[in-house]
Amino acid sequence: MSPLSAAASGLRAGARVAATGATATVTAARLSLLERGGARRRDRARALRDACRRFLALHGVEVEARGAVAPGAAIVVANHVSWLDPLVVASLVPCAPISKLEVGGWPVVGPLARRLGVIFHDRGAPGSGRRVLFEAGAALAAGLPVLNFPEGTTTEGRRVLAFRPGLFALARRAGVPVVPAALRYHPVELAWTGDATFVPHYLRLAAGDAARVELRLGSPISAEAAAGAEALARHVRDAVVGLLEGP
Repeated sequence: MSPLSAAASGLRAGARVAATGATATVTAARLSLLERGGARRRDRARALRDACRRFLALHGVEVEARGAVAPGAAIVVANHVSWLDPLVVASLVPCAPISKLEVGGWPVVGPLARRLGVIFHDRGAPGSGRRVLFEAGAALAAGLPVLNFPEGTTTEGRRVLAFRPGLFALARRAGVPVVPAALRYHPVELAWTGDATFVPHYLRLAAGDAARVELRLGSPISAEAAAGAEALARHVRDAVVGLLEGP
């Protein structure tokens, strides 16, 4: 990279970091107003949607979406490629995302996440799984979709790991459909895998040119489409693979 290009990238990253901070400030102010008025889960989900849209636009990330999620309670299930995944889906679908606890410690966005309705899962804490299922069930009872990445970890985007069955058992108990979703990034370097840490990966995005994400949403799958949670997990994974491998 030439010195001129490096300088331009640095300026671009600085401007985007500053704009992200401003977006967080505006979102926090909006949440404060909502909370004083007795914010509902759907109000928080809409605030999250708007913040995600603004963040992606600021960073030149274009989302190409096919399909839609019908209003009402459902579990949206996607392959997991990047820390951007929940922002991409939530920018189109007001929802309650499930995220690993570490996200709460990320700069700028982390402190807002819980107030915006994100459900955190601490894999090392006893009882965290039960708490996540309880909070997800409460979101569904309020008529809000829950977003989950049941692989449990990210991949480079060319494969889909086995799905964990926990949220599929909840779908069966709650009697809500499961919506398969597939994410594909351009450039592929937006994948966030292995031991990569958040801040360097984010700064590369902030310094980079425009990026594109394909989001494909499939038809809702009945929670009774399979005999049990594990069979339903396999069935939905097949649907996600089909969306990912489609034209």
